[in-house]
Amino acid sequence: MTDDKVATQSFPMARAAGCPLAPAPELTRRAEHDPVSRVRLWDGSTPWLVTRHEDVRAVLADPRVSVDATRPAFPHTNAVSKARDTRMKTLMQMDAPEHTAQRRLLTSEFTIKKMDALRPRIQRIVDELVGELLAGPRPVDLVEAFALPVPSRVICELLGVPYADRDFFQGVARTLVMDEGDPGQAMAASEQLNTYLEDLVAEKAGKPGEDVLSTLAVEQFRTGAMTAREIATLGQLLLVAGHDTTAAMITLGTIALLADPDQLRAIRDGDDPAVVANAVEELLRYLSITHTEARRVAREDLEVGGRLIRAGEGIIAVKSTANRDQAAFPDPDTLDVHRKTRHHVAFGHGSHLCLGAPLARVELQIVYGTLYRRVPTLKLAVPSDELEFAENAVFYTARELPVTW
Repeated sequence: MTDDKVATQSFPMARAAGCPLAPAPELTRRAEHDPVSRVRLWDGSTPWLVTRHEDVRAVLADPRVSVDATRPAFPHTNAVSKARDTRMKTLMQMDAPEHTAQRRLLTSEFTIKKMDALRPRIQRIVDELVGELLAGPRPVDLVEAFALPVPSRVICELLGVPYADRDFFQGVARTLVMDEGDPGQAMAASEQLNTYLEDLVAEKAGKPGEDVLSTLAVEQFRTGAMTAREIATLGQLLLVAGHDTTAAMITLGTIALLADPDQLRAIRDGDDPAVVANAVEELLRYLSITHTEARRVAREDLEVGGRLIRAGEGIIAVKSTANRDQAAFPDPDTLDVHRKTRHHVAFGHGSHLCLGAPLARVELQIVYGTLYRRVPTLKLAVPSDELEFAENAVFYTARELPVTW
């Protein structure tokens, strides 16, 4: 197939009806037959689509590839995406050495050791919310009653953001992660949250606590190394991504497991934490929730999968098909919680590997190891084909998840 013909097909691509947890069929076809090919975006640009595991990892780790969304030919998926990516410069849009310097500020706050130390507190949060779930009415929307509150409470405690303000920041998050609507509205929401966090940073500079924003306020804001706005922008990324991604994984993971009783039973009825930890990795591989994939632009000529990508051309690295690549994961469309799958790219790869991955892993291990054990008869309260999914969002998830027991 020629590049011109391939490029007439648009991205993002629709998933198949009845297969909401699988990549779009056209993406799967490309991974099998046209692993590095052109695609057309809303603005007429034709970036490269990279779909296989080995090639995706190579792109994400290549220093010749940039995440700077202000570069010409960067593949913005729509007008809202373009506004968000070019006006909100966060760690996700920074190249080295700027990225290296800012990431270093947070690396010590998200170590595996520190996240493991949070297990007792996260377990208490999960236990409290499961208790409230069991004491409440049935059916219930698991998203609002459990999947969203768990990571929201955790990230609020970690950052030092009052959980009482959750309606405000969750509303902003919903606006920011949607890849549709008015770009001006998204930017206004971002400005509201930045102003809120700026005020919080100033407050913590005078009266610090034991949280990430307090640390940054004392070590960076007080010393003049960073402005309150710079810290607020960093905090906004952590706050929004820190609860939305994990909430999506709790939601989609539950859908996947309820559809596969044998896999659910392996998690629910076992007493080995290693099994649950392994299941988390397999569900991350199987679901790949970042719907808009990893977008980049080449700074220099490079060869990927036998194709020459020239400097200045856009690249979309498709993590969902990379995680379903037969060469990396035999029988990839089967959910197998015993599979060894830590080489998945759900958290990305290379220097932009998700900073919050250790936290997300701990949260998901506790959630999957607790929810199904304490609510052993959990089931969908509606037919699975009635579930509605957020197709036009950065993070793919079900809008609601009615359950009962």
